[in-house]
Amino acid sequence: MGHPPHLRRARMTRPAGGPAAAFRGRYGASPLHLLLTLASFALAGYAGIRMLAGDPTGVAIWFVGAALLHDLVLLPLYSVTDRAVQLLLPADRAPQEGTPRPGVNHLRVPGFVSGVLFLVYWPLILRQGGHYTAYTALSADGFLARWLLVTAGLFLVSAIVWIVRTWLRLRPERAAARAQTHARKATK
Repeated sequence: MGHPPHLRRARMTRPAGGPAAAFRGRYGASPLHLLLTLASFALAGYAGIRMLAGDPTGVAIWFVGAALLHDLVLLPLYSVTDRAVQLLLPADRAPQEGTPRPGVNHLRVPGFVSGVLFLVYWPLILRQGGHYTAYTALSADGFLARWLLVTAGLFLVSAIVWIVRTWLRLRPERAAARAQTHARKATK
């Protein structure tokens, strides 16, 4: 058990470069990393205390409900959807388990970003914003249309990137095919 021999030797010798290098050798990252980690824990703790100060039972119900909704409904839904997309898109190589399908990520990323945007703005998208207009003096209309436009834009940009990547990947194959065609014509 413990660290591999080369790491044990590295811990026994003092790293060159002063205290920051020694700290990095022991901690595994820079002191700034530790500082930012501690600050994020402090911020999360402060937010948790503020959130639980109002209605701890409601917050607990919301967290449990969100976990159950995610684990029992959303996870199976997007897992099945992802598997279906993988089966529909062709693989780069011979069919086998675990064959990379780079086109799948061009659907996953915009779908994920669109889903996160929907999760954040769903009350306004579904026109259940409540007091949004009273609090902000802005109209709650148009969130559905904007979310649909952003989603369409994300998928459009992703499709363009996929087309360009596919074209660039297939360019050497097209050049080889042209060279073979010219070689056949030259031998005739």
